[in-house]
Amino acid sequence: MTRQFSAACERNREPILAVLQTVFADRRRVLEIGSGTGQHAVFFAARMPHLVWQTSDLPGNHPGIIAWQQEAQLSNVLPPLALDTGSSDWPQGTFDAVFSANTCHIMAWQEVRAMFAGIGRILQAGGVLCIYGPFNYNGAFTSVSNAQFDASLRAQAAHMGIRDFELMNRLAGDQGFVLEADNSMPANNRLLVWRRG
Repeated sequence: MTRQFSAACERNREPILAVLQTVFADRRRVLEIGSGTGQHAVFFAARMPHLVWQTSDLPGNHPGIIAWQQEAQLSNVLPPLALDTGSSDWPQGTFDAVFSANTCHIMAWQEVRAMFAGIGRILQAGGVLCIYGPFNYNGAFTSVSNAQFDASLRAQAAHMGIRDFELMNRLAGDQGFVLEADNSMPANNRLLVWRRG
């Protein structure tokens, strides 16, 4: 199997890890939604061995994720589950943390809404939700580069685009999550952290 490589994962993994090592310090079972290449999973799991890291994505991305897992040989990274956020078929059982990076702006908005509903079903009380990516605030782009990125996304597909923080926070609130931190990340990205009451 051929490993896929994401330069963005290489660039953002250290700043994300710095936050996750704090907010996931007392967590045990993490579901990663949209594991993509699988790079984040093996990098984070190797540095947080107390976690069981459950990867997931659409089936077409599974071979690449498995290739990274096979190279890393980490016992705390689990093979990817097939997960379409827009579907009602979500993993069985509960998790005490959920992580997702660079997914919301490529999903259709109805899929983002369905993702929060799904997370609401599987994340236990006190659970932590972390979502990384670019976001707008008060309906405005935070940088020229984010505006350009949004335009390139919408040129690829009309359903894609940078999401508004306020709408994301409302979806989280509907599932009983309270915003705990809004972390500034490099390249005009954010790492949003919610905790379930």
